[in-house]
Amino acid sequence: MKNHLVRTHRSAADFPREQHLAWRIAEVARDPVEVAPETEEMIVNRIIDNAAVAAAALTRRPVANARAQALAHPYRPGATVFGTGGRYSPEWAAWANGVAVRELDFHDTFLAAEYSHPGDNIAPILAVAQHAGRPGRDLIRGLATGYEIQIDLVRAICLHEHKIDHIAHLGPSAAAGIGTLLGLDTATIYQAVGQALHTTTTTRQSRKGEISSWKAYAPAFAGKMAVEAVDRAMRGEGAPAPVWEGEDGVIAWLLGGPEAEYSVPLPGPGEPKRAILDSYTKEHSAEYQSQAPIDLARRMRERIGDPDRIASIVLHTSHHTHVVIGTGSGDPQKFDPTASRETLDHSVMYIFAVALQDGTWHHEHSYAPERAQRPDTVALWHKISTAEDPEWTRRYHSIDPAEKAFGARAEITLTSGEVIVGELAVADAHPLGARPFARDQYIAKFRTLAEGVIDPAEQDRFLEVVQRAGELSAGELGELTFTVSPDVLARAGRTPEGLF
Repeated sequence: MKNHLVRTHRSAADFPREQHLAWRIAEVARDPVEVAPETEEMIVNRIIDNAAVAAAALTRRPVANARAQALAHPYRPGATVFGTGGRYSPEWAAWANGVAVRELDFHDTFLAAEYSHPGDNIAPILAVAQHAGRPGRDLIRGLATGYEIQIDLVRAICLHEHKIDHIAHLGPSAAAGIGTLLGLDTATIYQAVGQALHTTTTTRQSRKGEISSWKAYAPAFAGKMAVEAVDRAMRGEGAPAPVWEGEDGVIAWLLGGPEAEYSVPLPGPGEPKRAILDSYTKEHSAEYQSQAPIDLARRMRERIGDPDRIASIVLHTSHHTHVVIGTGSGDPQKFDPTASRETLDHSVMYIFAVALQDGTWHHEHSYAPERAQRPDTVALWHKISTAEDPEWTRRYHSIDPAEKAFGARAEITLTSGEVIVGELAVADAHPLGARPFARDQYIAKFRTLAEGVIDPAEQDRFLEVVQRAGELSAGELGELTFTVSPDVLARAGRTPEGLF
């Protein structure tokens, strides 16, 4: 990996285009390096993972509405939409599938200077691959680039510190991945990356306070914008430049300011794109920093016995966990029993309380209004707080994979005065956890979430096709989806009328 110093340059300064970060990214995307077998295996795992969580969310209102918008745009050759037959305009297929994947906050994650769900790259890159008639080998190469660029940006550039939503790293990565997929030249990818960043840099209010369905829509929007940016760039249209480093650019006015410097690691020429191997998926449908606390709660519940014995719980954790999903956020909504699912998903206090009481976590039942409003749960929930611990913060930001951690130490004080302590650094499903996810676990997750949604024969067909994704011909790439019966789609109810 080569580190690239990225900082603001005055308009009058000599700053050749070849030194722009967007150009460096385009060079990585253009590099024809082969995808390593272990990287390809993980890409297939994540395609399975995305399909699993999309199936579980298929009848939820935001997903049904996004799907209705896509179905209003039939197109040939086009791309597929989860749950339905037919072909649709690729940017709208990317939109619908992206919302389905993100709705339950249940797919892969990478956390460093910023946080991300790099699996959000799959929907737009796959949609373009299907539309453009590309074979599976090109799809694998495009996805390797999408994961690489987003994860490398996440390693280096913190967005949330400046209240910018993390989709600002997704637009450029998806555009770069599409560039690799299509074999575009460096100059065209450069313009697409710049356009995608410019149109997807938004505020972080989408994940603050009363969190709405836009939390799921935002990454899909970034994917849709990436598809459109590539289309414009292919037609010869340009982007603001230098988009990161300009005097009125992203760094100067939206991130660290004119004096800020970032060191962005990118693969050198001929260096394999392996970043996906540093990411991890979720066993539980909750914000990633809640994964280890859920597993910790399941471990500690037997030591506690009756939860009514609890006087208080303090979760000592990283700065990021404390201020994003903990009491350090200052969000009263995180203690509101009538809060939206999206808000509860970002309340580690609620999540720890339910996991402690139930000893399990379910993507629907654990968020149900009747579950959130149970008086004993509300009482326990309000006894929980978080506190930043410098050591957990240090481990959160560690670049050593063996030391990097997203867990917590729980100090549970009983009404008797006894204090029970437990801690867990990484979730059980993490590569360094008690039960790391491999192909069998991804397939099991798919089978579990597809039950009652996708017919068993259709499950078998999808799993057979996806496990040879890199060998698929252009004509077979349209099979990387699933359909369900009209009865299943009808569970979503009738979607309201819109413009389309």
